[in-house]
Amino acid sequence: QVQLVESGGGLVQPGGSLKLSCAASGSILSVYAMGWYRQAPGKQREWVATILTNGRTTYTDSVQGRFSISRNKLNTAVYLQMNNLKPDDTAVYVCHLNQLQRDFWGQGTQVTVSS
Repeated sequence: QVQLVESGGGLVQPGGSLKLSCAASGSILSVYAMGWYRQAPGKQREWVATILTNGRTTYTDSVQGRFSISRNKLNTAVYLQMNNLKPDDTAVYVCHLNQLQRDFWGQGTQVTVSS
């Protein structure tokens, strides 16, 4: 089993920045991808960004150029640097890890963008 714990969420004004962290523990064997999803109130979960073990990164269009995903070399942590935040970025951000064709999820951390 793999456990994922997010941190770094909070309240920020529009245009501000936050950095989310996700710590992975347990049976980290053969990670294929790590990433972030988000879920806003009343909406379905939305993919935000992914980083593969080869370092390739992909982003949903709405965050391209504002968010940056990274990870540590051991695949035990993934980060999401969020800049120029907008009210539409308000959501619970959930960490994701895929290994051996299984998906693991964290509990999420709340990000609120408001003046």
